[in-house]
Amino acid sequence: MILKVYNDHNSQSVIAQICEILENGGVIIYPTDALYAIGCHALKERPIEKIAKLKGFDPKRHLFSVTCNSLQMASHYAKVNNFAFKVMKHYAPGPFTFVLPASNKLPRIFRNRKEVGIRIPVSPIQEIVRQLDAPILSATIPYMPEWDIEYLTNPELIDEKWGEEVDLILDGGIGKTEGSTIVSFLNDELEIRRQGLGQID
Repeated sequence: MILKVYNDHNSQSVIAQICEILENGGVIIYPTDALYAIGCHALKERPIEKIAKLKGFDPKRHLFSVTCNSLQMASHYAKVNNFAFKVMKHYAPGPFTFVLPASNKLPRIFRNRKEVGIRIPVSPIQEIVRQLDAPILSATIPYMPEWDIEYLTNPELIDEKWGEEVDLILDGGIGKTEGSTIVSFLNDELEIRRQGLGQID
């Protein structure tokens, strides 16, 4: 099922419908300010395991990110020191994934992880996270290099590939073809792990 969404001012009934699906363990594909992402309620292990299976990753080893709607929420699931806070406050929301030491608030499936990616995108997902009052897992939709690049950007093509595998696809219009910039704050230093759409001055 495809549901049209906007960066803000979505109807309360639409937001409530999406939140209900997430609360019930559903998996969604949604727009970000970079690539479309696949996600679920980040504190529910069963849908996390489903996404890991779809992507062919071990959640105990692979770095997943969680989408938050504020630095306050982010600091609940990651350890944010003063330096990281100042940088994140300047650049978020935006197309960045901030890699930080993980807190102990993440579900058991992530307990062996020492780091977590934090996303605070300009996206309709912000309203949903706010209403859900919980972060949403964020991972790039599965993609093979031989597939048409439009598959990453067009919700209708995404639906053709994954509509049967997920519970809902949020149509935020044609998306980007480049990922977020990954910024690590581990070891009290700023390191660009991957240069994407976001630019650090």
